[in-house]
Amino acid sequence: MKFWDASAVLPLLLQEAETGVVQRLYEQDMGIAVWCLTDIEVASALARRSREGFETVALARARTELGRLMQHWVEMSSVQVARSRALRLLNTHPLRAADSLQLAAALVASEERPESLPFVCLDDRLRDAARKEGFPVLPS
Repeated sequence: MKFWDASAVLPLLLQEAETGVVQRLYEQDMGIAVWCLTDIEVASALARRSREGFETVALARARTELGRLMQHWVEMSSVQVARSRALRLLNTHPLRAADSLQLAAALVASEERPESLPFVCLDDRLRDAARKEGFPVLPS
C-alpha cells in the first residue's frame, strides 16, 4: 500500500505528462491510502479543468474513474489526530493547509513510521516536506 496525494491521483484519471509514471506505480501496487478529503481536492481540480474548457468526455470518464477508485481506496479519516499533526507540519514546512492535512494523514496511516509507507505525490513543496518527515517519496 502507498499513500497517494491528490496531485498524484489526478493523472490516474486524466491524460497528463505524469500519467505513465503514476499508472506504473498504481499497477505495481493497487493499494491506495488517502486523506478523507482527497476526493474533494480531486473534484476541485476536475471542476477547474472544466471551467478551463477541458474535453467534456474526458472529464466525465475521469469522474467515473474517481468513483471506481474511491470504492477501493482506504481513507484516513481521523480528523482530530491529523489536525494536531497538521498544525505541527505548518510550523515546520512551507505547506498550504490542505497539503499539511495530506501529510498529517500519511503520518497517521503510517502509524508514525513514515519510512514504512511510500508517499506518492507530484507537488514539489509537499514532496520535499514528506521526504524531510522520513517518507520514501514516489515517483523518485
